[in-house]
Amino acid sequence: QVQLVESGGGLVQTVGPLRLSCAASGRTFSNYVMVWFRQAPGKEREIVTAISRNGGNTYYVDSVKGRFTISRDNVKNMVYLQMNSLKPEDTAVYYCAASPSGTAQFMGVPPFKGYWGQGTQVTVSS
Repeated sequence: QVQLVESGGGLVQTVGPLRLSCAASGRTFSNYVMVWFRQAPGKEREIVTAISRNGGNTYYVDSVKGRFTISRDNVKNMVYLQMNSLKPEDTAVYYCAASPSGTAQFMGVPPFKGYWGQGTQVTVSS
C-alpha cells in the first residue's frame, strides 16, 4: 500500500503560478505510475496528467498542455505539479494518485486502480 499526501493548494489569481506536491510513503515509489486528477464542483473527476515510473514519459489532458508540468523525484518519493497560466476553470480539488500497473498514457481510461491522496483545493480567481 502507498500513502499519498498532497500539499501546495490554495487561492491564486489568474495566471498563477502554483506548485502542488505529493509525498508518497509505503511501498517502493518507483514502482508506481503517478497521476494527478482533479474534480471541479458539480463535475466528474478527470485526469490532469500522469508520469511514468522513471519519469521518461508523460501524459497531459489537452486543456492543460503547455501550462502544467508534472515531475517526480524517485529519491525523495515526491511528485510535483507545476501549474502556470492558471485559469478560473482550473479551480478544483486536485488529487494525487499512484497506480502499480499500466502506463502513463492510459491512466485516464477508467476504472483507475490504485491509491489516492486526500486532495488539495486549488481556487483560481479572475
